Amino acid sequence: MNKMMRAAAAALLACAVALPAAATASAASGPAVPSDLAGLSRTVTVAPDRGDERLRMPAPTGAYGVGSSVLHLVDRSRTDPWVPTADGRELMVTLHYPAARPGRPARYATEDEARLLLEAVKVDDPALEREVARARTYSAVDVRPAPGRHPLVVLSPGFGMARYTLTSLAEDLASRGYVVASLDHAYETSGTSFPGGRTLTCVACTVMSDSGWSKGSLVTGTRADDARFVLDRLTGARPAWKYASSIDASRIGMAGHSVGGASAVPAMAADRRIDAGVNMDGTFWDTLPADGLGGRPFLLLGADEYHRPSGEDTTWNTTWKGLSGDKYWLTVDRADHLGFTDAPVLLRHLGLPYGDLAAERAVAVTRAYVAAFFDEHLRGREQPLLDGPDSAHPEVVFHRP
Repeated sequence: MNKMMRAAAAALLACAVALPAAATASAASGPAVPSDLAGLSRTVTVAPDRGDERLRMPAPTGAYGVGSSVLHLVDRSRTDPWVPTADGRELMVTLHYPAARPGRPARYATEDEARLLLEAVKVDDPALEREVARARTYSAVDVRPAPGRHPLVVLSPGFGMARYTLTSLAEDLASRGYVVASLDHAYETSGTSFPGGRTLTCVACTVMSDSGWSKGSLVTGTRADDARFVLDRLTGARPAWKYASSIDASRIGMAGHSVGGASAVPAMAADRRIDAGVNMDGTFWDTLPADGLGGRPFLLLGADEYHRPSGEDTTWNTTWKGLSGDKYWLTVDRADHLGFTDAPVLLRHLGLPYGDLAAERAVAVTRAYVAAFFDEHLRGREQPLLDGPDSAHPEVVFHRP
């Protein structure tokens, strides 16, 4: 078992402690420690005093303003794998998109979501709960999209992590001209608010703890089905989003962090609509089809410590060999597992460790390379950044094993 898998197993044991047997009967009872926040819960019990400093995400770098809409989608053709008695498979989806005008800023998270996140890392501070929920974002609620049709990117977060932890990447892609659908997969997060005053927590953490992650492909396969369902609801004949006509359904990508990134492989294998995929620091749980995703491009972007070719996660070596299209294997020096999400910004504010790469730098590197990959492979715009080492990004190492 490699180091990342050992960390996941330890975190899942923490899930079992945080979500005892008595709590598992109710999807909304008791917080669960997200597996991708492993090790943080033992660091502090009270966050440091930051005075009047306001928590804010890094500003987007593209030319467009950004809009934001939230959808609640239910696939009643499927049984939820974690809570079979649920009324179908539920998803919460945030759409970030190029906006035509400014408007009321979207909130970062609900207060319930923020409270459960802080409980997961053992930070007890009601003022911080409000601060996280109201962190400065750069998207306006339900404003009209910018003219034209834009490529679509689906984002899936790490196991136990909520979709809002990918806000910085989503907003940046939207500011560059993409529609971005960030997914919360029911019962797989520290806490996700659903309509009707419900907050669903990580029942899946207990299931995966009990199985020792022998059911890893159940997570990725379920998320692949979730992504395909969202594509149906956004690009089908009767779309769920009122601005769906702004989506160019002929140009679709999928990216994710950790298990969310690994889920891009089964999603692409099952759905030819997805033209390009990105895995940010996730262990693969699925075998590539014989055609290697049919020649479609794929980006591996990970922490150098774990995901260099000689690193402990050998699933990258196996997957790399099977990919048949344009492929990129990049690692980021001094980044940790959470460094491809909003976590460095959040954790710095909470006084928790987040890796050796500065928070703003971690966000900037992730944004630059994910955007370059999709610009080249969804828009056909050649990106020299993908050709090899770049002096403006000295942390990034290219591998061609």
